[in-house]
Amino acid sequence: NQIGWRFWDLALREHAAASPDGVFDEAMSAFFRNVDERYSVPRDVESFVDGSGASVSKVASLRARAVLVDMEEGVVSQVLSGPLRDLFDESQVITDVSGSGNNWAHGFCEYGPQYGDAILERVRTALEACESPQSFFVLHSMGGGTGSGLGTYILGQLHDAFPELYRFVSPVFPSEDDDVVTSPYNTALALAQLSEHADCVMPVENGALSSIVDRAATLAGRSGASSRAAPGAASAQAAAAERKGAFDSMNELAARMLTGLTAGMRFPGPLNVDLNEITTNLVPFSGMQFLVPSLSPAVTMAAAGIRRAQGRGGRGRAPTVGSRLLPGEPRSADALFSDAVDPSNALLAVDTPAHTYLACGLLARGDVLVSDVQRNIERLRSTMQLAWFNPDGFKTGICSEPPLDATRSVLALSNNCGIANTFRRMRGSFARLYTARAHLHHYTDMMGEDGASGGASGFFGGAEETFSRLIDDYEHMDASHTPPDDWAAGGDQAVLAAIGLAGGRSGDPAPGPRAVAGGAAAARAPLGRRGV
Repeated sequence: NQIGWRFWDLALREHAAASPDGVFDEAMSAFFRNVDERYSVPRDVESFVDGSGASVSKVASLRARAVLVDMEEGVVSQVLSGPLRDLFDESQVITDVSGSGNNWAHGFCEYGPQYGDAILERVRTALEACESPQSFFVLHSMGGGTGSGLGTYILGQLHDAFPELYRFVSPVFPSEDDDVVTSPYNTALALAQLSEHADCVMPVENGALSSIVDRAATLAGRSGASSRAAPGAASAQAAAAERKGAFDSMNELAARMLTGLTAGMRFPGPLNVDLNEITTNLVPFSGMQFLVPSLSPAVTMAAAGIRRAQGRGGRGRAPTVGSRLLPGEPRSADALFSDAVDPSNALLAVDTPAHTYLACGLLARGDVLVSDVQRNIERLRSTMQLAWFNPDGFKTGICSEPPLDATRSVLALSNNCGIANTFRRMRGSFARLYTARAHLHHYTDMMGEDGASGGASGFFGGAEETFSRLIDDYEHMDASHTPPDDWAAGGDQAVLAAIGLAGGRSGDPAPGPRAVAGGAAAARAPLGRRGV
């Protein structure tokens, strides 16, 4: 919910900058409703056709198209009492008071069944207000109990109840120095659910975010801003304020990834990208839907977040095309694209240049030309190790509306085999605990040993299998640099046999790349623009 808080703040400011006259248009309707509060149940404000033929209305009272769920009231209470409180009403919020005790089983096995129907009803109500919903975005943590457990329980519900709608998930992966002792269990159990129920996973990691914020601190006019207390801080209060500012900036970076992803469906541009194109082009095989997000200019945008947290403001209105570049912005379009695929600007620590790209999305905003994109695709192609079966594996987009606090930006989404190292690290942490059976009783007490899902043995066994499959599949693709000599004569089946993958998510119509005879994706319902 903390990332969601920053996301809604960013989205609101983006649309305010794009429509300063207070007009509610189709772009704004993707994330918001415009309601008349004079009724006991707020109704959408009637629209009219303006001079350009577009359907618009004057902004009355905005409501976010969202449901907020947390088993502790703290963050949600902050949202509902803060500047964004009018974006939400009681029908969009579900909370408890006791939390999940950093236990995936508590969130999944206890709170899931307890609140599942109520959550689904809230989601259905939100969908009824959408003319043509495209997808769900699910934001949750992996290391704690509520985000990992209840978050993935909700994801499974969405898969079962609305299989035709895409499910985009942005989870917060734990860093190596995570201080939650049961985090390895929670992460492993949640990852198994993500692998099965998410169409596209774009993880972020506190360590990678903190590294960007540290670099941005000097640009923002101070040093040592990170998620750790600054040495020599004047007082505990000053140190706490600094940590909060750093965390706010980190959360805002994650939120910027989401606004960059959806910019093409909200604002005009010469090469817009719809959400269904992301999964179609960047997820070549079922079960390999993990994308490494990176931003450029990440440091410039993080510095703006720090300045806002300090109360020194930031450039709310996006600079116009041709205006002076802001401090820290790349001097050229080529530098912008190079920075976008630089691991130092990634929101998840992955050494992408050292590994194979299965596909790569490059989504630009602002002062970027089609020729800039074409030139940089050819330039970057020579520096990347692309999968042999997908040498043209780029998906590009250009949105004319610049981001806040920069003249232009690029969001890179890389389906890169280097993420296998992330899963290997997670599996190592999990195995150390599980081999010793440390803290396991907290989970078995809630899961049981038997049952429809196999109880604890079923859940933990499934987690181990997920780790093995993901690592094996990504490492296999990383080692497959060239096709076998006889693959060209065999058509699609020979290509898939040459790839030799054996993954897949249970329940998929096509059970996975190693078992698939043909490459067609499952059919989806027609997707519209109004309502995400």
